[in-house]
Formats: sequence, C-alpha cells, structure tokens
Amino acid sequence: MAVKEFPAGTQLIQSGQNLTALHVIAKGSVHASYPGGEFYLGKGDVVGVCELFYGSYFISYQTEEATSFASYPCSATQLSAFIRSNPEMANFIVTSLFRQLHEILDQYELSHFDCSNFYHYLMSSYEDYKSFCTKHGFAARELPAMETLTQLVLEEDVDRWLDGYYTQLRAMVTGKSAKNHDPDFLTGLILKADQDIFQVISVCRVLHDYKAEITNLLMNENHLDFFDLYAGILYKLGPNADDSTTLIAALSTMMIQLESQPSIDKDMYRQRVAEYREKLSKAGSAAEKSSSSKTDEAPDVTGSMNTILVYSGVSGETASAFRAAVDKFAKMSDKNGSDDAARKLRLTITKLFYQIYEAAFIKSLKDNDIPKVVKMFFNFGYVDENLAGLENASYLYSLVDRIPTDPKRKVYTVYEWLKAIYNGEKVPSRNEFDSDYIAYLHEQKVTGKITAAEEAAMQNDREKMVLFELNNMFPTVNKITFGRIVNFCPIFSEHNILKDLDVSLVSVEKVEEAFKMIRSFDFSAYYREIIYTNPDVGIGKESVSVEVLPDLILMPNVGIRGVAWQEIEGRKRTTPARMMVSIFQMEDLTNILVRLTGDFRWEMCKRVQGARWNDVSEASLTSEYFDYIQFYKKNRDLSADAKDKIKLSMQKAKNSFKEMFIRDYEAWVLYEGAGSPRLNKVSRTILFTYCPFAKDIRNRLKANPLYKEMMDRYDIKLSQKIHHYNNLFQKLNNTGTPIPEELQNQRAFLDM
Repeated sequence: MAVKEFPAGTQLIQSGQNLTALHVIAKGSVHASYPGGEFYLGKGDVVGVCELFYGSYFISYQTEEATSFASYPCSATQLSAFIRSNPEMANFIVTSLFRQLHEILDQYELSHFDCSNFYHYLMSSYEDYKSFCTKHGFAARELPAMETLTQLVLEEDVDRWLDGYYTQLRAMVTGKSAKNHDPDFLTGLILKADQDIFQVISVCRVLHDYKAEITNLLMNENHLDFFDLYAGILYKLGPNADDSTTLIAALSTMMIQLESQPSIDKDMYRQRVAEYREKLSKAGSAAEKSSSSKTDEAPDVTGSMNTILVYSGVSGETASAFRAAVDKFAKMSDKNGSDDAARKLRLTITKLFYQIYEAAFIKSLKDNDIPKVVKMFFNFGYVDENLAGLENASYLYSLVDRIPTDPKRKVYTVYEWLKAIYNGEKVPSRNEFDSDYIAYLHEQKVTGKITAAEEAAMQNDREKMVLFELNNMFPTVNKITFGRIVNFCPIFSEHNILKDLDVSLVSVEKVEEAFKMIRSFDFSAYYREIIYTNPDVGIGKESVSVEVLPDLILMPNVGIRGVAWQEIEGRKRTTPARMMVSIFQMEDLTNILVRLTGDFRWEMCKRVQGARWNDVSEASLTSEYFDYIQFYKKNRDLSADAKDKIKLSMQKAKNSFKEMFIRDYEAWVLYEGAGSPRLNKVSRTILFTYCPFAKDIRNRLKANPLYKEMMDRYDIKLSQKIHHYNNLFQKLNNTGTPIPEELQNQRAFLDM
C-alpha cells in the first residue's frame, strides 16, 4: 500500500463520512475527537477500527503533526477475509482497538464523575447566593432554568463490568501474537467491541450535553446565569464591603470552572470577564449611573402614573385606590413576598390595572395623539417611573414608537392585536372555557343574561369584541407569560428585570429566526392536511399539505414563559394558531417557541382526531403517545432504567401526558436533531413517525443505528407518495394539462 503524507492540522476524516478503509499510522500523530471526549493516536494505531461495524465514522480525526499512513480497503463484511489475507495486520488492528477502547472508557468515567460534581457545585452555589441575598436584604433573583435542572439520569448507561471485561480480554488476546487467533474470532471481537464503543460514545455525548447545560447556567450570553447573580450582589456592595472578598473568590472559582469547559463560547467568556472587571472597578463610583445616556429623557416620564390615570378617565375613587396600592407596593422590600398582605396587595393592583387599561384603551380608539407614557402603559404595563427605574423608563420612552413588530409578518404587540380585533381584521380569542365570542353570546342568551336582539347586535359590535378579549384572554395570558403566577403583578417593575431590556426585547426578526430554526428540524410542524379537488383537470380527491404559521402576540410584561392559546381560529383548520410570549423575554425565545410548537402539535392532533384523540385503534400522535405513557410499565421495549426515568418525568410533569410530550418534543428538536440521543426507543419512534426530521437532518443521521429502522420505514412510505405524484404528473403532462399549483406545492413538500 502506498503511504500518504499530510501536514499538521489536516482534517483527515469528519464524523458522518462513509468508512471504506482502515488507515495505519506510519509516522506522526492524530487527534481523535467526539462530543464529550478526545484521545490521540500514534505510530501503529489504526484509524477506523472503532467504527468498522457501522460503515461510517462517528469520530473526527485531525493530524496533530506531519503524519503519514497506509490505507487498506476494508468493511465489516470483508474483515474476516482481510485478516486471513493480511495476518500481519491482526496485531496492529487488535492492539489499537483495545487502546482506543480503554481511552474512551476512561473518558466516560471522568465525564460521569465531573457531571455529578458539577451538579452539586451548582446547587451549593445557588444556596450560597440566596444566603447572601438574605443577609444583605436583597431580593434574590430566580433563574428559570433552575426549575427544570435535575441530577443526571442516564437513559442507557454503560455496563460497569465492561472495563474489566475488555481488560481481561486484552490480556488473553495480546498475550500471544494476534495473528495466531482464528480470523473469525478476531472479526467477532472487533465488531462486538465496535458496538460497545458506539454505546460508550453515545453516553459520553449525553454527559457532554449535560455539562454544557450546567455550563450555560454558570455563564451565557443572555446574562441569566450564576455569574451575573454573584456579580450583581458584588456591584451593589462594592469591592471593599463585607463579604466582597468571599464573592470575588466565588466568581474566580466560577471562572476557573468555565475555562475548563469545552462547550463555553470563548469569545463570550472573555467579553463577560472583561465587562465584570470594568464594572467592579467602577462599582464604588456614583458617576457610573449619572453618566448613562439613557437618562437624557427622564423629565419626560415624571408623573407617569398621573398622566395615565387622567387619560383613562376612571373615577377619582379608582384612581386614588390605584395610587395608594402602587405607592405601598413600591415601598415593599420584598415585592415577591408570599405572605397574605403582599398577595392581597398584588391582587388589588391587578384588578385596578385592568379597569384602567380597559378605560384607556377604549378612549385611545378615537385618539390620534396618544401620549407616549400611555403607549408605554399599553405595550409594556408601565405605570410609574420610580418602580420602573429612571433608566428603564427612559429606554421604554425611546422605544415605544419603534417597537420592532409587524402584524403583516404575524407578530403583534398586544395593543396592535386589540386594534386588529376592533378593525375587524381578527376575531376575539376563545376564553379559558374554550368558548369563542359567538358561542359566549349564545350562552349568555340561553342563560337569560341577554336577549336574542342583544345577541344579534353584539355579534357585530367591535367594541364588545375588544372587551371580550380584554376581559378573557388578556388577564389570563398576561399572568401565564409572566411565569411566576403566585408573584404576578401586571405593572412594569425593575425588580423583575433579569437582563438588559434591549437584549430581551422580542422582535419580528427574532421570532422569524426562531421559527426558521424549528422548521429546519421539524419541517412539517405547521403544515395542515386538506383535501384538494379539481374536476376540471380530472383531480377527484388529493390530500395536500399547506403551511399556516401562527400569530404571535407580545404581552405587556417582563416574563419567562409562553402560551399556545389556541391552535386555530373558529373551526377552520387552515387558520393560524395564536401564541403569546412576553414582550421582554427573560428566557431563551427559541426554546420557548420550541415548547409552544410541541404544544401546538399535540393540540392540533387532538383537534383533528376529535373524541378519538386517545384511541390507539386509530393511529395518531396523541393516541400512540397516550398509549405509550399509560402502559409504559408493561412495555418490553423499555429498560428498567427507562421506566424509572418515565416515572420521574411524570412526577415532574404532574401526570400531564401533554407536558410529557412537550418535554420529549424539546429533546427531539434541540438534541436528537443535533445527533445527541436523549429519548428512549419508543418515544423516539413516535416522534420520528409524526414529527419527522427534514431531509438534510435525516441524511446526517442515517449512519446512526438508532434511526436506521425508522428511516427505512419512512423512506418506503415517502417513495410510495412520491411515486403516486410522479404518476399523476405524468398523466396530466400526457394530456397537456397544466399541473395545478396546489399539487406542485405538495410535491415540493414531499421533497422536504
């Protein structure tokens, strides 16, 4: 075999490439890497021996220095014959296999240990943070991601006996020349070891993702992290105060932890550390705040609450009660307090807030010169400059006439949404009892609350439609999107801000980018099946899919959640869903929209299936998933560990089958689509059946044996559908009939 030479830094093989040969290193060294681990190969090592069984690489290889190697064409089916023909290669192959296998096993043990330690470090840091806040009288900020963080639970762990087994086997096989062993024995050993290596690396990937999740909690680009929690206390105390040394030490420890994590964005890390050091040096100076350019317009927001109350025209009694409640709220040291007094005060403010909002909105419908402060009230829940903080109030003031939404692109502020209903462009949303406006009026008539004549008049009364939305969807969704329902208060307050407002502001561009990402994985997420007929060209009934993206409404709060309020308008399946998120989103917007898409998937299936949504005799996403969760204890395709994990997940999901599905859907899009297995075999099969990956994702995952069987079935069904349309198109072409656009779109859909 000819020896090929490569300079240092050459990418020899990328994960996912087909394997057609074994490569023996003659000189130099090679860096082998995979998500969750790395090792080095040197002279005599064989590249590809770990992946031979699968016929494709799941490890990437790059030269560390000038390297040369000899290549030998080989595959799993050819291995026994290859060893017979090249007995001198047996030693190289087997020795290198054992060495690589033990490197990977050692990496697994280390990663497993690190995950456990990392988790306990994070939980301990969180408790320490809350103790600091209590000691110094600060309101402890909450990190939403902590709600879902759990100790590592592996769906399928590595067998503990594996290391000892291969250690003994290595001693037995390499004790004498490997070429003296039967080629079939060596073939079986190699191919079986390859399967074990793949399993270990798959687990290493899960460990890597888990560490990445914790790393992201320590520091991320959104500043919703432990580093910001600790730094925030330090800035308030100043570098020379009591406990500052302890806080600085804790932050230094975090930096050490972060520097050793491969998943950390190095540029972001350096930027955050530089920002921290700069702010720390200025922490004791009063000039920092006063130098902010955002305060230039502060005089324009003075007396905001009075401006809003006067504009609304509410009674003096209501205005006085609201002023008193807000003033009392502003003086509270713990605005999120759970005692009865705090809870009652927030409820009082909430009730009066919506009364004022309704009165002000109705007045604004006939006003072409709405004061900026009132617009801030409508779009952000802004009431008082002191509660908001002067810098924040000035920012909102500068923003309110340039909010980056666009109803034409299906992203609305709540004010734009209410105006759309008033203008007849949208119908009111269903209430929390799933009744639409027309059904609600009918119910009112049946119960004798309105007459038939009043019902008829109200059906086309735009103001009444808006009031229905204001009294039903608005207050409920505003609370849900805020996220912390027990602590909810609808007025904009500085204590709820966890990151910079300009960073957290939801824009139409951010929304479109997030949905684009979701659809790049789950391409059919927002497609609905309809029946197309066209007798003029001989088309009787054809099932075609049309994409209908949802309307997104931005609620006037600083929040951490989203809500999929309804999957369609009225009864037409081709109308857009309605989803809502906070206009200032403290959590990752893409992750929230992934959850809402999962919610939509579930509810849309229920809508289509009707009363039989959980009847497994009629196969559907909801029926199969319902059956899977309901009878998981008896499912032979699930391991004992998998069943334990489902039980734990059900407890966290409060026995909600839909919530279980949404969590699996998140894992499907965010992890499985990226090649990091998170689901068990059963849930993976259901997700692939009803939420298949886009074509490029499928092609990338084809080499993974976890997906092979599912993809084979999918490809067969897909080819049948494509064959049908090819025949149909041929028939139309033969008669000279133009192919309808609807059918062309369906053919393009199948190509995805």
